[in-house]
Amino acid sequence: MMPIAERIAVGRDKMRALWRQTRSSILVALCLALTMATAASLIDWRGAVDANDAVESLRQGRDVAVDVNARPEALVARIAFLSARSDIDRARALIEALDRSGSIELRARGHYLLANALLRKALDQIQRSELEAANPFVNLAKREYRRALQLAPEYWDAKYNLDVAARLVRDFRDFERKSGDELSADPKKLWTDIPGKPKGLP
Repeated sequence: MMPIAERIAVGRDKMRALWRQTRSSILVALCLALTMATAASLIDWRGAVDANDAVESLRQGRDVAVDVNARPEALVARIAFLSARSDIDRARALIEALDRSGSIELRARGHYLLANALLRKALDQIQRSELEAANPFVNLAKREYRRALQLAPEYWDAKYNLDVAARLVRDFRDFERKSGDELSADPKKLWTDIPGKPKGLP
C-alpha cells in the first residue's frame, strides 16, 4: 500500500503533466472567449452611440433614417419625427418593429404618437368639412390610443386624447353610420344636425 504522502505526490505529478499537455488549448480557448466578449461589447457600445446620435438629430428636427432593427429608443424618436410630419404610413411600419423589440413603456409611447398623428389628420379634415374622409382616421386613432392604454393603463395623455376622439364620434353622427354603397337620408335631419347650426327651421 502506497503511503498517502506518496500518493499525493504522484497525483500532483499527473496534474502537472496534464496541465502541460492542455494549457495551450485552454489558453487559446480563453483568448477566443475574451476576444468574442470584447467584440460583442464594442458592437453593443457602437449601437448605443449610433442610437443616441440618431435620437438627438431627430429631436433637433433633422431627418435621419432609422432601420427597423434599430434600438427601440431610436425607433420611438423616428416615430415621433414622422408623426409630427403626418407621415403616417412610415410611422406605422416602425410601430410594428417597436412592438417586437421595445419595452412596454416605449411601445405605449409609439402607439400614442401614431394616434396623435391620426387624430390631427382627422381634425384637419373635419375643419375642411370632409367628414367622410375623417371617419377612418378617427377610428384608427381610437384604436391606437386603446393599444397604448392596454400597454400602460395609467397613461393619462392617451386617456385624455381617447376621450377627445370619442367625443368627435358623438358630436359628428355621420361617424356612427355604417359605410356602404348608399346611405339612407332622413328628410328631417338633412341639415339640423350639422355642428354649429341651430335646431329648427332655417
